Amino acid sequence: MERAGGEAEPGFTHVLADNGDGDVPPALRLQILTTEHWSLLSTRSLSWNEAFSRASMFLSVLTGAVVALALVAQVTSFEEGFVTFALLILPVVLFVGVATFMRLVAINHEDVGWVVGMNLLRRAYLSAAPELAPYFITGSSDDEKGIMTTMGARPGPGSFAHELVTTPGVIAVVDAVVAGAIGGIVILRVGMSELIAIGLAVVISIVTLALHLIHQYRGAVLPRGRRSPQFPGEPAED
Repeated sequence: MERAGGEAEPGFTHVLADNGDGDVPPALRLQILTTEHWSLLSTRSLSWNEAFSRASMFLSVLTGAVVALALVAQVTSFEEGFVTFALLILPVVLFVGVATFMRLVAINHEDVGWVVGMNLLRRAYLSAAPELAPYFITGSSDDEKGIMTTMGARPGPGSFAHELVTTPGVIAVVDAVVAGAIGGIVILRVGMSELIAIGLAVVISIVTLALHLIHQYRGAVLPRGRRSPQFPGEPAED
């Protein structure tokens, strides 16, 4: 495996070749690489299971809070008791939502590390058998393009829009609605008109969503473009 012009690709040339002393045969090298690959796959699977569990837990808390508010509303006819109950339960829901969102962003950041590791292993496979390159549909480099290819997304500015449809993005929207509802209730409680309360609630929701997305971009999207790849681009063929 060499680069164009005869320069050998550093790091992965002769990955599976015998080093001459017979200490580590090629079969054992391949077994080590595949074992690490399956380890990364298992770790990534555990991360996603945690992400889905966290999201489900938050949505369950939200559902229970909405049902409880509906029951209280029937009893109190949306009077003072309902407002007090809402201001007690909705902040708890918002706290769970924000904590869930932040953990999901951290999981996505960790997931990038697992993807980078698997891409490097594919790089090693292709360095040993470059003729198999047409059969790999995932990335084999640790730059942003390779990472996003493995994740099934596009690199560049468009990745920010992609974050809106991810699990953290959906939770961010729900958090924004809950924050707006809390703000609207508080504004109504201090005696302002419904029109002002609705307008300020919308503003609070937009600001909350913006803060969530900025945190998500800085925590999960931006690091992909800032990291210095060791092996950018696809491996060259012989």
